[in-house]
Amino acid sequence: MPKDEHPDYRPVVFRDRAAGYAFLTRSTATSDRTIEWDDGETYPVVDVEISSESHPFYTGKARTVDTEGRIARFERRYGEGEPGGSA
Repeated sequence: MPKDEHPDYRPVVFRDRAAGYAFLTRSTATSDRTIEWDDGETYPVVDVEISSESHPFYTGKARTVDTEGRIARFERRYGEGEPGGSA
């Protein structure tokens, strides 16, 4: 395999500025900005718009918007099925 073909895989901090949350992981992502982490080391930091700390699905604040009722709309379109019908 040719040398220098793969990107550099190193520790990187991902920061969700909206939630005030950051985590250190390994990645190939690059950034010109750096941050000093809790261990005293300086790492590149990548700002993200959303993470598990701010995403509604993970925070439990997800809402299901069902204006007409998907099941009712399906049954109205295709019927409730015929009993004993063949597949």
